Amino acid sequence: MSLRIASIAGAVIAIAFVSLPAAAQMAPGLWEHTVKFKSQSGDMEKQMAEAQAHMASLPPDQRKMVEEMMAKRGMSMNAQGMTARSCVTKEQAARMEPLPMSKDSNCTQDVVSRTSSSMKIKWACGGQEPSTGEGEIRFSNEKTFTGHAVMNGMRNGKPERTDVDTTGHWLASDCGDIKPRGTVKP
Repeated sequence: MSLRIASIAGAVIAIAFVSLPAAAQMAPGLWEHTVKFKSQSGDMEKQMAEAQAHMASLPPDQRKMVEEMMAKRGMSMNAQGMTARSCVTKEQAARMEPLPMSKDSNCTQDVVSRTSSSMKIKWACGGQEPSTGEGEIRFSNEKTFTGHAVMNGMRNGKPERTDVDTTGHWLASDCGDIKPRGTVKP
């Protein structure tokens, strides 16, 4: 995987997992989340499209290797955003906690408020392109949710606002090869 694809995928994963809460009304098991981005400058969308074009230009064996690596992590990417699968344990659902961010991310997150059908989260990430954000997830029922978040950060040395819209739906009680993420303290 090229460095450019890896950095875009890393940013997408961090944002996606900020946006993926488990709540008391959320069924445990395998979930699929679709995350779409709209950046103020259009740079993120352009980079995602470039990553897709780069993937398409890879020799078939290399493209297959990258796609398999992403699939093992429950991810796929397109020019608008990404789809990710996650495993929510019974304990995470019972504690109504957000899924933790990637272990290698330089991010912290806090639950601002929650009800039986919604959760508000804020986060801050350090590193070369630091960001902050906040969002809200609303559960339609125990097997579907929608959410919106706003991320403010720096991209190429300039302030950048990115709107993140997410939807999630439950797939199965068995997570298969997708492993649950660790826990965080709300």
